[in-house]
Amino acid sequence: MLEIKNLNVKYPSTQGLLTVLDNINLRLEPGGKLGIVGESGSGKTSLALALMGLSPGKVEGSILYRGRELLSQSRDEWEKLRGETIAMVMQHSGEMLTPLIPLINQVSEAYLKKHSHGKDKAYRQAFHFLEKVGLPERFHRRLPYTLSGGEVQRALLAMALITDPELLILDEPVSSLDALSREEILKLLDELTVERTVLVISHDLSSVARLAERTSVLYCGTLLESGPTGALFQEPHHPYSRALVRSYPTIGGVKELQGIRGDFPPLAERPGGCPFHPRCTQAIEVCAREKPSPRHQDNGRVLSCHRGGVVELLRGEAISRRYLLEKGSGTNKQAAYLEAVKGVDVCLDEGEVYALVGESGSGKTTLGRVLAGIDRPEAGSVYFQGQDIQSLPAKDYKKTRRDLQMLFQNSGEALSHRLNVFELVEEPLIIQNEGSGQTRREAVYNALKWARLPVNDHFLQEYPHHLSGGELQRVAIARALVLEPRVLIADEPSASLDPSVQAKIIKLLLHLQNEKGFALFFITHDLALAARAGDRIGVMHSGRLVEEGPSAAIVQRPLHPYTRQLLQAAPTLGHWKLEAGAAYLPVTTGEAGHNGLCPYLNACPEAGQRCREGMPVLAETDHRKVACHLYD
Repeated sequence: MLEIKNLNVKYPSTQGLLTVLDNINLRLEPGGKLGIVGESGSGKTSLALALMGLSPGKVEGSILYRGRELLSQSRDEWEKLRGETIAMVMQHSGEMLTPLIPLINQVSEAYLKKHSHGKDKAYRQAFHFLEKVGLPERFHRRLPYTLSGGEVQRALLAMALITDPELLILDEPVSSLDALSREEILKLLDELTVERTVLVISHDLSSVARLAERTSVLYCGTLLESGPTGALFQEPHHPYSRALVRSYPTIGGVKELQGIRGDFPPLAERPGGCPFHPRCTQAIEVCAREKPSPRHQDNGRVLSCHRGGVVELLRGEAISRRYLLEKGSGTNKQAAYLEAVKGVDVCLDEGEVYALVGESGSGKTTLGRVLAGIDRPEAGSVYFQGQDIQSLPAKDYKKTRRDLQMLFQNSGEALSHRLNVFELVEEPLIIQNEGSGQTRREAVYNALKWARLPVNDHFLQEYPHHLSGGELQRVAIARALVLEPRVLIADEPSASLDPSVQAKIIKLLLHLQNEKGFALFFITHDLALAARAGDRIGVMHSGRLVEEGPSAAIVQRPLHPYTRQLLQAAPTLGHWKLEAGAAYLPVTTGEAGHNGLCPYLNACPEAGQRCREGMPVLAETDHRKVACHLYD
């Protein structure tokens, strides 16, 4: 029905013509529902106005409606087309109605403009459509300024539908409404647009998820990603799409809200190359130089990204690590091993926060040390940006260690008490031969400022034993970030702190992660904390990863019995507990894990015969992974 080809819209300004929409290509089939999302200023409304022939700018390219080129239409042809064939419900609904004319008169006027059946027919049609959108007769003679926002929105919808258009454009149809009015309007739109072609434009992701079958993501006038709506919001591929989804509050969300780092650029200061590159966590040199071309993917996505979307930064494959123990005494002494990590696969994407949770002794810290390159695995490999870090030459390995930094659990033990604050933060720069003199001093000052610590001479000369626990942890954060790493592995970074200081440290880490763009591998024994920090959560038990998935999914519907027990044991100040956890036994591994069986067997109240026959394998189910025979 609608095909947009190489559409460009430019607005006049004192600096000449400024590009608002840049080379837009879209298709909309009859009866299709397409959503356009993006931040304010992305060009969403400019696109709608161009489709209606109302753009105040210079429009170039092609807009084909059923094969008919709209951009070559005369003014009279546009007048006939608008309302009769294409109708639009405008943004800022309160400004769209004349305040001193009764509602029914304004709705009937839209009909009279397109039909010559007389006022009686127009009033009957207006009466019918106002009733249809939920505005009974008592509203018909009221003036617009006496109506609520939801009632005005219904009136505008009646005005758009009264001429029975083929294509309905909805520009921010519910963004200014309260939750109940919003739900009523969305339900109404669901009913009234079943067989109608719809283009819905909004920064409200949930309304687009409700109304659109496919969604396109617009940023600075450029389409960055398109795909099936559910899949795009569940697993966005472009860094900007992911940032939009992260920023959107939902009632089921458990993670702290994160905005998109940096600021949306003014129209006159749009960057070259990929328009998102100044704010992107994974931008490389080509992103600033060249605009990426859209590429069609096998899963129905169209993606404009030089790196093919969000890239994997760190991966551990089949990681196993054991520690040598001694068994017996004297001449009967025999070697014995503690298997801390057993065949774990884990990955960390660019700019992601991955929270690893489990009880003490489950292997979390060991896995973190292996991923950081501090310990070597007995089996398996660690890949950083696609390279096996264990096989790198010494020179390259040292460079990689710069990008892989670890924040240790006990900063009092991890930091040398023979060095003062300045020397502690400077030491990584010395080890990496980074800068000298004044440049090192500036780097140390910057790192301390990032950690929200003073940079006066008195504080710089303090030693660790002079500092509070919170100050010491901030020094450790500054030391870890002074080299501006790509990955920070934080091992229980707030476990020994009181709740107030813990909250500040976690918020600081998440703020720095968002602003600096590094990926954060966050290790904790607290599932409540993992849920607030992580985009994804991995659950470890007895050295194995038993469940992995989006934070909200793990907390709202845990699949593995061990995850449910962790959730039941999570701290609460009220009386709420996960009911299914009430009858759970204390965690005990027993001998099951050593016999090739599920290590959680002895503690699991749901164990069946299959659980006593072999070890479960971590497998994909319901957009996450779980190692449990209940889901084989």
